[in-house]
Amino acid sequence: MTRGFGIGGALALVALLAACSTGPLAPQSTVTALEAGPETPRPAARPGGTSTAARIVPQGVRTADAFDTTTQAERVAALAPPARQGRDLGTTIASLGAPGEPGFWLRTPLVSAPVQGRVSHAPSGASLAVELRPSGGAQGSGSQLSLPAFRAMDLPLTSLPELRVTTD
Repeated sequence: MTRGFGIGGALALVALLAACSTGPLAPQSTVTALEAGPETPRPAARPGGTSTAARIVPQGVRTADAFDTTTQAERVAALAPPARQGRDLGTTIASLGAPGEPGFWLRTPLVSAPVQGRVSHAPSGASLAVELRPSGGAQGSGSQLSLPAFRAMDLPLTSLPELRVTTD
């Protein structure tokens, strides 16, 4: 004699599977990494800045050098001392932002609209002009700093530096 689940058992199994698909042990959705190719334009390093040409992500890039498309002139300009003292917005802990996004920027909850500003790292003395971009996160939730900014400030890419943030 073969025993089946019956309708009640089948409904219980469906309910159990549905509950598992939203719980802490639910399978994670798979995100497929898209490789950038020559047809993938990148925005200018700083909107309204000196660089207006679209950046192209080379196909198959794997290193920080390959992702960092800023020019030497852009690095020199970003590292130049500020012309005047900006308004202090506070400090934030920054992690590495999306390596494929070009330019010098900080995505942070300290601003609600894009604005030009500056980040400073007290232990190293490094200071850099960046575009401050709103993250939409809660105050104190941390920030993301661009790959070129990490490199220009000579910060290890795996570090979580505390940065002082000011507006221009």
